[in-house]
Amino acid sequence: MGDSIRVVTTNRKARYDFHIEETLEAGIVLLGTEVKAIREGRINLQDAFCTVEQGEMILHGCHISPYSHGNQFNHDPVRPRKLLLHRREIERWAKAAQQKQYTIVPLKVYFKNGFAKVEIGLARGKKLYDKRADIAEREAKRRIEQTMRRR
Repeated sequence: MGDSIRVVTTNRKARYDFHIEETLEAGIVLLGTEVKAIREGRINLQDAFCTVEQGEMILHGCHISPYSHGNQFNHDPVRPRKLLLHRREIERWAKAAQQKQYTIVPLKVYFKNGFAKVEIGLARGKKLYDKRADIAEREAKRRIEQTMRRR
């Protein structure tokens, strides 16, 4: 029997703006109302990124809307959230981000066996011409598929 995985959201802009070199799964430290809001799908990774502060990986800019049935104990939508990773992984990724000009971006948020997880990627920014090349490649593939279907 495998792991039950339910993807809540993906950061499609990340794959458009960056070359993803490597990915990792991390747990997120959340409050109760945040977990409930994520289960409702009320999360946005659009401008989110990760930093390493005092040996801890922190997720910034991830917007989790307040829980619909929450009361005065509802959470701050854009508060920084700690990610749970092994120390060696954090150190290795921190070094890569500093020395090789990488950015750490969240790619998707999902529930795995009831726990909220985030897939983070070690990313290098794409230049404008890289994006244009990707678009041209996608359109070429689309044209080839269309001609194959017509035959």
